[in-house]
Amino acid sequence: MIDLKNIEGIYFVGIGGIGMSALALYFEQRGFVIAGYDRSETDISRMLSKNGCIISYEDKLESIPLLFRNSTHNESVIVVFTPAIPYENTIISFFSRNGYRMYKRSEILGEISSRTKTLAIAGTHGKTSVSTMTAHLLKQSHVDCSAFLGGISKNYNTNLLVGEGEFTVMEADEFDRSFLRLDPYMAVVTAVDADHLDIYGDRETMISAYNDFCRKIRPGGKLFINYKIRDEIKIPERISRYTYGFDPGSDFRAFAIKHLPDYYCFNLQTPDGIINDLHFAFPGIINIENLTVAVAIALSCGVTEQEIRKSIILFQGVRRRFDIRVNLPGLTYIDDYAHHPEEIKACINSVREYFTGRKITGIFQPHLYSRTRDHAAGFAEILDELDESFLLPIYPAREKPIPGVTSDMIFNQMKSARKRMVKMDDIPGCLDESRIDVLLTIGAGDIDKLVVPIEEKLKTITR
Repeated sequence: MIDLKNIEGIYFVGIGGIGMSALALYFEQRGFVIAGYDRSETDISRMLSKNGCIISYEDKLESIPLLFRNSTHNESVIVVFTPAIPYENTIISFFSRNGYRMYKRSEILGEISSRTKTLAIAGTHGKTSVSTMTAHLLKQSHVDCSAFLGGISKNYNTNLLVGEGEFTVMEADEFDRSFLRLDPYMAVVTAVDADHLDIYGDRETMISAYNDFCRKIRPGGKLFINYKIRDEIKIPERISRYTYGFDPGSDFRAFAIKHLPDYYCFNLQTPDGIINDLHFAFPGIINIENLTVAVAIALSCGVTEQEIRKSIILFQGVRRRFDIRVNLPGLTYIDDYAHHPEEIKACINSVREYFTGRKITGIFQPHLYSRTRDHAAGFAEILDELDESFLLPIYPAREKPIPGVTSDMIFNQMKSARKRMVKMDDIPGCLDESRIDVLLTIGAGDIDKLVVPIEEKLKTITR
């Protein structure tokens, strides 16, 4: 157990990250002095500053507030860090060298998890959408919840929800095996496509880690898994397992789906019967699948059918998850965080289904050298499904360059006649507004810096 009894302040190295920022907000609201470092200023870090957090963007010792820099009193503070910041970082090195108590983000989240009924959402894709949907359904009901989200909820304009209920929704991140720190009451596994092979080496080892995660579910708890992966996840003893999806064999299944002008209408099969005529205004067929498991969890937590019916129509989505930024006659712009071939496939297929018959232009920024190396052929294949594509250089995140690994690995395998290699500075200038119908920006790096400039440019177009 991490003893916070005599702790005055908490320093976050990498405070601007989506997971770290939620923890910083959580402890700031509990009266701790919060400070931190990150490499660049973002909307999230500006929000933290407005809430009283002290943030620096310089990797220098003098940027550390005195409370945290005085190593003779290091027993009154703790340091939380993320693997996204390299160990050679000057600030991390200072804390390590001077005997500060240092914890990974996952250790702190695990500590919180052990003190609540944690609803842990795992999977290589869909975690943030399912987590945010689940939190919304609980929040809009008599049950209530707290939530640590991997994205900014558009309903609540935050990635941290604090409630009075006994449940806490958490994303269970497989990177660096972080999810093995959690203590789930219920859990979800959405997908187990090969990812983070720089950590696991191969898919089999990754799936083994997912099974270790499932074994951490408390006795008497529940596990919800996508029907497509039902044979790959081993079911621990003393818990209940449920499947979800579109397949007729699923325990929770959406069916009779109708795409009406402004919303979907569908029925939901559950083990206790059918919920008829649900209305869901958020676009993308993949999100009906995500919503299915969110409803399954909500029902298991005691949310009523009527509460679910009322709340799902109000769901507004998550920033950077099928995030419609512009939607004018003949001109639509969507921003999405997809960074794995299967995620991009789901995104493009959802766009094709929702905006039937329209031309789709995509701008993609690969994320990580290792992921580009491992999935270059998969990226090329799905990007060829676009009518026109722009490919940006790799965003390295925490990684150092790998010799020979560039965006060319993807570009050279693409068969499309309408593909271009571009730099960040080339966009939005190189976009031909007259040719744009549906535009996508796709990626998990700093491609989000393009969102506002593109949005502002497109909003000036009249058709």
